[in-house]
Amino acid sequence: MFQPTMDEPVLEAELIEEWPGNKSNSSASSNAALGATIAVVLVFLLLSRVIGAPLEEQAIEESFEEGYTSIADRYLRNYNTTEQNSYVLENGSMTGPDGASLWTGTHHFVEFDLPIEEGGSAPNGQVSLAVWVPILEDNMTVPVIAEFGPYFDETSVETGAIEEPGTWLGTMMIEQIIPHGFAFAQVSVMGTGRSNHCMDLMGNAEQLGVDAAVTWLGTQNWSNGNVGMIGKSYDGSTPWQAAMFGNEHLTTIVPISGLIGVMELMWKNGSSEARAPIMHNGVYGSYGLDGDLEDTGNMCPDYFAGPATGGAAWAWGGEAAGNYWGERYFLDRVLENYNGSVYLIQGMHDWNVDPHMAIPTINRLYDSGIESKGLFGQWDHDYPDRPDIMFERSGVGRGIEAFPEMVRMDWMQDLLEWFTYYLKEEGPQPWLGVEIQSNLGDWRFEDRYPMTNTNEIFWELGSSDLSAIDGNNIVLPDASSGPVYETPPLEENLYFGGLPRLHVNVNTATVGGQLYALLEDCNDGVCIHIGHAIMDLRYHAGGSEVQIWNPLTDEITALMEFFAMDVEVQAGHTIRLSIRSTGEDYLPSAASSISTIIDSGSTLQLDTFDPETREYYQTVQCTAQVCLTNA
Repeated sequence: MFQPTMDEPVLEAELIEEWPGNKSNSSASSNAALGATIAVVLVFLLLSRVIGAPLEEQAIEESFEEGYTSIADRYLRNYNTTEQNSYVLENGSMTGPDGASLWTGTHHFVEFDLPIEEGGSAPNGQVSLAVWVPILEDNMTVPVIAEFGPYFDETSVETGAIEEPGTWLGTMMIEQIIPHGFAFAQVSVMGTGRSNHCMDLMGNAEQLGVDAAVTWLGTQNWSNGNVGMIGKSYDGSTPWQAAMFGNEHLTTIVPISGLIGVMELMWKNGSSEARAPIMHNGVYGSYGLDGDLEDTGNMCPDYFAGPATGGAAWAWGGEAAGNYWGERYFLDRVLENYNGSVYLIQGMHDWNVDPHMAIPTINRLYDSGIESKGLFGQWDHDYPDRPDIMFERSGVGRGIEAFPEMVRMDWMQDLLEWFTYYLKEEGPQPWLGVEIQSNLGDWRFEDRYPMTNTNEIFWELGSSDLSAIDGNNIVLPDASSGPVYETPPLEENLYFGGLPRLHVNVNTATVGGQLYALLEDCNDGVCIHIGHAIMDLRYHAGGSEVQIWNPLTDEITALMEFFAMDVEVQAGHTIRLSIRSTGEDYLPSAASSISTIIDSGSTLQLDTFDPETREYYQTVQCTAQVCLTNA
């Protein structure tokens, strides 16, 4: 988990050459985007028939001279789209020593006070970091963009010294962003690299170290006082940690598939992922007690509490004692204290950090008055601009239908514009809203997500809308038994998204049980994944409170919510709903039971919309070989 390298291990899926449903051609998107510029270039298009094509190109370029190109019009610009990542439109002019664009970072230690109860190295906290600062003249200062994580100076994940730019993100930032007037930093969290103390998986010591490093970066003589944070996975979780403190220097964060809380990573409605009980030491144990002289500094209470708490979460859904999970939940404190902006990026098929970290988090940010943008595409645990990796990791029903449209070759330009405004206070304000991609590849703008202006439909289980077609209503704890329902062939395309709900009435044999719901798009006997939901019935009311009922006699209602999705199902296809005891990589419930589904009153609820009421747009075309071959 969380390994950020380009060779990150992934789940494998067999790819089917052709899916019977045709991919959307995005013609409406293209027309909408083109309409934004047609008034500017129409005259020149006519003249070009006489004068020649270069005049047309000139007209397009001239139409973009004032300010940045709008997102919908970026596809008209001349981006470098042939490589394995995106590029900014124009190179910056600031350099390192001797005019070099790449150079070795300088290493520093940041010291801070650790509460004595943290054990280990307390009270002497020490954070290791490296910075890259361009050559500055005439007392000039620059803002700094930083990546915080556990992967610098770590032989276990085959990363180089912290002074070496990370190949997954650091090199791109140093080559493309720094020359536009920024500094860059790589920071090792506590217990990793050359930072001291123990690796306590995002606990209080780590949080305090992150905040201390932000302050240090914002108070250097070369700094303008503004700090931004960016990173993916674990490195996308540290920005949320930093934002909890309301640090005056932290002005923007860009979490990419990051955690709003540690428990939220591996438990959903009381149900546990297979990795969850052993997550702490199973993944990060090598960072701690490994038989060397530093082990005394790693003797931290939380280091040992983690594994026990993981097992307790599977058994009881929470923790037997203490505040391990509460200490590692970030979002509420961010909403209360943070005064900066958020650019939130998430893959809708992320198998590692599920999209419920971002959806409906983005709406909570909006409701709290935090200036925010969301970029939600059909990739998995990755950056938005890595075509080879995106293709390799996309399976049928898991994003391949949206390839290569999912590849955002304008992403580095997007970052540059975001950081320029929020760190340098220059240029126009970026558009604030959600860019969302459907399962068939179409991109559109929404003001929030889950979206507004939708029509909620209800299909009752066992009705003509959702008929029982297989199995029976008994769900055994064997992961293979349970009912299957299916709609009639759709008379027209159906568009829905956000967080569909399954409110299902259940009788159980004991106080326990678990339900897994799978939605599929079916055509000519072939079904592909749309989305899924999971719930331990001890938490059937939703939330974190354990429910008690009288088995056999009481009928309970499981208020299940699917993981976020954005879906188009084509006319003639059917939608299938299967209910089992578990699925994906979730464990059986620790309180397994026989459950009986009661069709009457049980409903599948979808938030549908009319695509004619939405604003679609065309993205910059990826011309890397994998994109051209698999378009």
